[in-house]
Amino acid sequence: MKNRALFCAIALLPALFVSTLASSQEEQMLKVATFNVSMEATNYKALGMKPSDQVLQHVLSTGEHSQVKNIAEIIQRVNPDILMLNEFDYIADKRKGVEAFVKNYLNVSQDGLEPVDYPYTYVATVNTGEPTKFDLDNNGKAEGFGGDAYGFGLYPGQYGMALLSKYPIDVDGIRTFQTFKWHHMPHPQVPIIPDESGSTDKGKPWYDVEEWAALRLSSKSHWDVPVKVGGKTVHILAMHPTPPNFDGSEDRNGKRNFDEIRLMADYLSPDKGAYIYDDNGEKVSLSENARFVLVGDFNAADIGDKHREGVIEQLTEHPLVNNDIIPTSAGGAGASGAEFSNRFTAYWGARADYVLPSRFGFDVNDAGVFWPAKTSDLYRLVKDREASSDHRLVWISLSLTEDN
Repeated sequence: MKNRALFCAIALLPALFVSTLASSQEEQMLKVATFNVSMEATNYKALGMKPSDQVLQHVLSTGEHSQVKNIAEIIQRVNPDILMLNEFDYIADKRKGVEAFVKNYLNVSQDGLEPVDYPYTYVATVNTGEPTKFDLDNNGKAEGFGGDAYGFGLYPGQYGMALLSKYPIDVDGIRTFQTFKWHHMPHPQVPIIPDESGSTDKGKPWYDVEEWAALRLSSKSHWDVPVKVGGKTVHILAMHPTPPNFDGSEDRNGKRNFDEIRLMADYLSPDKGAYIYDDNGEKVSLSENARFVLVGDFNAADIGDKHREGVIEQLTEHPLVNNDIIPTSAGGAGASGAEFSNRFTAYWGARADYVLPSRFGFDVNDAGVFWPAKTSDLYRLVKDREASSDHRLVWISLSLTEDN
């Protein structure tokens, strides 16, 4: 009997090994997404409230706003493990902000779907709406908001950022770069007003000396948020650079967009990022052989009439970044006659939102954009900005590989 029992135990070992291996592999899977959700106060004018963070607090408290319910349904359908939200107004009290969104919308079944939960969240202040004493937009008035804020915004925290995660966030390891000064970047793209001939060689700087010395580079903020996944650290590198328009011949927003993206590209490379300091004043850059995923609405197209050569390529062609699999959708393909429109992430026709993993530490399994075709029953979720957003959720499925 003992021999028979021993034989049975040995016979079961391969099955147990396969089961354990499969479980281990399953634990190493990771889906990361980014979504510009248009959840800022001016998107809720029908409520009749003055634009401020109080508007989103009200919307989140009810659990009944149709646009936010649709956003929650999209998130439940994709079910990412880590989710970056852009244009989610900063609310300092997370119980009234990001945690209310999780509790009142994501933890509630939308259209019969399984609720999702994100026990770990991160929010922080941003530059949008943060007042300055300067007339940064040169309209003759120093108003402190709008174009005179550190980043365009009507109130502090507008167009904010939020990170949601099913995995623990290493709070002590977070680095933010909200206050990094633009002029501290080596060879920055200084906005110059061209002379009458159109030349910038003898043009006048858009910002005066005092303004340029004070101006922050990040229009919202740049984040490095380490997340612990299966005993390994994944750096979520998040940002939301300014759109490269809404300016003039000086191209101040276009140049800022370029340098905001450059800051993150340089941060990946210690040899190029030695000048970078975080909001604690410490010189920092990403360590070699670090797992990272770049996420956010970068406002930088990679092809088409909105493409500005050399801007997004700072990341998509970076040797440490994997851009091999481009997320696509059927809805995007049908939204334009352009042959590359299946990669669009915004209804106005561009790949603007990115989820870009490091080449180190990951295998890419799949990627996509949540943009159902017009013939789909789910098109109701994206038919216009009122339905959800003018941007689409972008996701990527990864497997964590061994360090060696």
